[in-house]
Amino acid sequence: MSIKMNKNMDAQTWGQIRQVVAQAQRASMHCSIASVSPEGIPNITPIGTLFLNDSSPTGFFFDTYSATLQPHLKHNAQACIQAVNSSRGFWLKSMMSGQFRTYPGVRLYAKIGELRPATADEMHQVRRRIAPLKWTRGSKLIWSDFTQVREVHIHAFRWVEYPSMMPKTSSLF
Repeated sequence: MSIKMNKNMDAQTWGQIRQVVAQAQRASMHCSIASVSPEGIPNITPIGTLFLNDSSPTGFFFDTYSATLQPHLKHNAQACIQAVNSSRGFWLKSMMSGQFRTYPGVRLYAKIGELRPATADEMHQVRRRIAPLKWTRGSKLIWSDFTQVREVHIHAFRWVEYPSMMPKTSSLF
């Protein structure tokens, strides 16, 4: 069976993708990046610092602790980023009504770039995201040394769908 990936990412579709990823990140505080080792062993890495650009299918994430992802990307820079809205409220409303009002998630097929120093703007974005938890001990332990990012160039996507609960019209947003 062949996986059908959508390569049509016009401005409206990209906006929808960004909205679904933002909802997923608010609900679970991370996305998952799937990669494959040189031996063909798959791995999934949770990343809480994925940022998508406003106007183009690109973005970046801070790569500090992903020990398995780094050697996989040296072998093969292609990856799949999955973001699923795990909010209980979203799922309860959808289950009660029998229909999703937005896609519950998206898979982004991307080429991941080499590690590079973060820019001042990227540092500002991550500081803003972690600000609500900055006062916690855990925040100081895991978010205090972000300095390196990887760029993400998205070339295709696939919505997470449950066909029997998707609206009959093509417009979800």
